[in-house]
Amino acid sequence: MTDTKYGLLKTQFDFDLFGFGKDAGQTTIHLVNGFGQLGKILAGQTPSTFMDTEVFPVTLDYWGPSSRIFFLNIQLRYTPINTEKERFAIALERPGATADGTDYSNSVDLQHVRPHLPLPNLVSHYRHNWKWGHTQVAAIVKNIGWKDVSDTAVYNLSGNDVGWGINFSTVINAGKKLKFKFQGETGEGFQNYTADPSPDIALESNPGNVSIPVKGKALPLWGFFSFAEMKWNEKLQSSFGYSMMTITNSDLQSPDAFKRGQYGLFNIRYYPVDNVMVGIEYQYGKRENFSDGFHSLANKIQFSFKFNFSQKFETK
Repeated sequence: MTDTKYGLLKTQFDFDLFGFGKDAGQTTIHLVNGFGQLGKILAGQTPSTFMDTEVFPVTLDYWGPSSRIFFLNIQLRYTPINTEKERFAIALERPGATADGTDYSNSVDLQHVRPHLPLPNLVSHYRHNWKWGHTQVAAIVKNIGWKDVSDTAVYNLSGNDVGWGINFSTVINAGKKLKFKFQGETGEGFQNYTADPSPDIALESNPGNVSIPVKGKALPLWGFFSFAEMKWNEKLQSSFGYSMMTITNSDLQSPDAFKRGQYGLFNIRYYPVDNVMVGIEYQYGKRENFSDGFHSLANKIQFSFKFNFSQKFETK
């Protein structure tokens, strides 16, 4: 970090080895932060302006609640207000969306439909710090477009829909040993901003239109999580809580499409000395499908050990 006449200049670059996307499940370099900030303007990749990283519960499970807003995105952010009591930020973020072609995914007509996302997502948040913690409200608006590039298609399947979302989060410090964390979100077509997304859009019937018998629909989503963190003593801590995410499916989605997910956990973490943690965690999960009546339960016990280490190099 360097002071300049235009404000504080800060750059940050860091990565982890947790594979994402096509590298899911592999140990590969994954960029977390890669940005530059000068005064009130930031450019590069960092947690989305739609996120509240401080509301995430402390879990042994790497991923945590599926309903949490979690997206590292490339953005141009302006923060006109940033004081000890409040912060307001607005950003243009890289657009993106996932689509569910349902049972029509292999149709000849859909094979010529391509994403068309010329406009960035518009995102903002306002945060207020209180003596007992903080609250934050974030909003997003995004244009989700697709283009039929075929010259011989029977139907014209080009189109677009508007995605939007509101994310409310708060952290409440209920004394020195107990902390509550809550996040709730609702909207349409912002699923790729959640930790475990289903598709943003899916096919929907378009009755009465002969030339466009189906259309894309931004899927409604709502979800929340509520967690408590307890510090029993200087060496023993716990987290416990529950979350849910629900999708309102379109009429043309497959019967086995994701509809609702539930997640809960309880852990005990022991810190015998500085930089060392051992813990045990029970995790519960449930998935429900759209209309085939299927649901699946998962129960898991996880044991974890963590050792933090670092080395600082200095020249005189």
